[in-house]
Formats: sequence, structure tokens, C-alpha cells
Amino acid sequence: MNKTLPFLAVAGLMMTSTYAQADMAGIEVGAYQWSPDYTGHIAVDDGSTSGSELDLETDLGYADDDHNVIWASLEHPVPFLPNFKIVSSDLDASASSILGREITFGGETYALNESVTSRIDMSNIEYTLYYEFLDNWINLDAGLTFRKYDGIVTLATDPAGTNINESEVLDFTIPLFYLKGRVDLPLTGFFVDGEMNIISYDDNSISDIAFSVGYESDIGLGAKAGYRTFTLDVEESDFVSDLEFKGAYVSVFFHF
Repeated sequence: MNKTLPFLAVAGLMMTSTYAQADMAGIEVGAYQWSPDYTGHIAVDDGSTSGSELDLETDLGYADDDHNVIWASLEHPVPFLPNFKIVSSDLDASASSILGREITFGGETYALNESVTSRIDMSNIEYTLYYEFLDNWINLDAGLTFRKYDGIVTLATDPAGTNINESEVLDFTIPLFYLKGRVDLPLTGFFVDGEMNIISYDDNSISDIAFSVGYESDIGLGAKAGYRTFTLDVEESDFVSDLEFKGAYVSVFFHF
């Protein structure tokens, strides 16, 4: 599925106000495990037949799962050039259920009481260009994220039975406004932070928000625990979704 999503107000992020610059280059690497619950609906058409609105919990049997996220960022002292961050998220989950009603998915009809296995892969890589506007005990970053999805949504029956296997490829890039803030608690090493990627256009909206509390040692090794909520409300061509993934995460990182 190819989606052309508008790059809304990209020029608006090319701010002319003064921003903070690091005195020297800094690199941060980290990873965390996120354990979200799944709620919401999806539907897949075939271009001529409208797909049924499927509830992730009731129809498909999703509950929660564990996912791994890794990231690295580079901050530098070069004026006017943005800092850079890359994040890789594994959001691949599957579930099995017995249908409580007849449904349509990708132009195929799945019968009442049929055993189905589904897979929702929202894995993605994001590239963020950002500037530091504050860099002291209060830190504030803002910029633009380009999130590249490379996944699939699949619904299949038993190969020994009706052997229906329909899927929708998720292959699109979304631009998102990026904002991150951190407040260091003086003389303690503890901090609170929050991060947001968000955009809204036409009847579509995407929001990815996380908050955490953490500790960073004098050598740059740290850990934090937080809560992340990701919502995807999209109506594009043959794919419709109203999804929410939300849950806690625990992270470790090294800043040098």
C-alpha cells in the first residue's frame, strides 16, 4: 500500500530563533522494552468491497505483547546544522481467535466460528532532525521526524480448511512534528522527561507520546521507566485503522 501523506508545515520548523548549541559532540545510545495493550479497529478493503471493522480484542484476540526499541542520537556544535536521531521499533504481534461473526477482509469472506490467525506488523524506523533550544537543567528539543513503516496486516484461516490468506502491505513514510523536554533535579542525577511525535491532517491523526522518570550517573550510564501511548487514526485508500497501543516501558542508555 503506497500512501502519499502531506508534509504539512515542514517549512514552519525551519525556525529562525536562536537555539542552544552543544560545546562538543555528544552521542547517546539506548534500548527499551515496551509492553503495550492493544485496542481499536482495523478494516481492509479490496478496492470494490468494503472490509468489516474488526475489533483487535473481540474479533482477533489481541491483548498485550512485548516489543523492543533501540535508538541512537548525535548532537554536535556545528551552527545551523540539526542534530540527528534514529530509532528502530519492533511492533510485530500475532494472535489467534474463533470468529463470533461473519466478516469481510481484503475482499474475502470469513465464516462464523472459523478459526483465524492474524498478524499486525507496525514495525518502523524513524529519522529525526532536531535543534536544541534549551540546554541546561531544563532541556528542550524540537524538530521533524520521518517515520518509515515497513510492515503488514494479515488474516489467515487453517490451510487444511478454507485456506484463506489475505494481507495488506504497510509501506509508507509519515512526517511528524517532534518535541522532547527534560528537567534535571539538581544535585541528584534524577530527571523527568517527555517526548512527542504528532501530526494531524484531513481526518487522519497520529500521536506518539511518552513520559518517564530516570537516573543518569556521572559517567553517562542511566536508566528510566515510563509510559508510552501510540494512536493511529488513518483512512487511506484500502486501509482504515483506529488503533491505540499503550503501556509501560523500562529503558537503559549511555550518554557519552
